[in-house]
Amino acid sequence: MPKSVARLVVPKVPSVPGASRRQQYSASTKRALVDIAEELFTEHGYANTSLDAIVAGARVTKGALYHHFSGKQALFEAVFERVEADASRAINKSLKGRKDPWEKAQAGLRAFLGVVQEQRYRRIVIQEGPAVLGYERFREQEERSTFATVVDIVRSVLSAGSWELDEAMVQTFARIFFGAMSSAGESVATSEDAEEAADRVEAAIGFIIAGFRSLADAGVGLPDTLAAVDEA
Repeated sequence: MPKSVARLVVPKVPSVPGASRRQQYSASTKRALVDIAEELFTEHGYANTSLDAIVAGARVTKGALYHHFSGKQALFEAVFERVEADASRAINKSLKGRKDPWEKAQAGLRAFLGVVQEQRYRRIVIQEGPAVLGYERFREQEERSTFATVVDIVRSVLSAGSWELDEAMVQTFARIFFGAMSSAGESVATSEDAEEAADRVEAAIGFIIAGFRSLADAGVGLPDTLAAVDEA
C-alpha cells in the first residue's frame, strides 16, 4: 500500500459535536499512538520499544507522532496516565454504593489487588514507571490517580470509631496506608506467583482492617500521645 494511503488508515473515534474533521482526525491519530504504544510497552518494555515500531503499528508518520508528543518518554507518560486512570476507575467502581466502611475497605483492597495483577499495570506502572519517569514524577502521577481514593476509604474507616481526628491526622493515616498499599502492590506485581502474593496481602491488610474494626466496636479511644498531637 502506498505510504500516502497508509498514513490515513487510523482507528476511528466517535465524532465529537462541534469538532472539525481535522480535530477529529488529530484525536484519532493520538489515540492510535497511545493504543499501540501501550501494547508494545506492555509486551516488550520501554527500552525495547522503538519509535519506528510505534509509528509503524499506528500506521502514522513520525511527524504525526512529534505533533502530539515530544518523544518516547512523553508517549510513555500518556500511556502510564491512562493505565493509572483505568485502575482508579475500576477501584472507585468497586466502592460505589457501599456505605459500610469495613465492606468499603475490603472491596477497595480486592479491586486494587485485581488491578496490580493485570499484565499492563504490572509492566507499565510497577516495573517501568519509576525508571522511565523518575521516582518523584512516578509518585506524583500515582498520587494524582489513586491517593484521593485512599483518603476516602481511610476517612470512612476512621469515622466508624469515636475518634475525633483533624484533617492533618486523617491525611497522615492516609499517607501511611497509601505507602503500604503501594509497597504491597509492587510485591504482588513483581512476584513469580502474583495470585498467591495477592492472597497474602489481602490476608495481612484484612487483619489490620479487622483490628481497626475491633477498636471501633469496643469504643477504644485514641492513645494519649496521638490525642495530644491531634489537639495541638
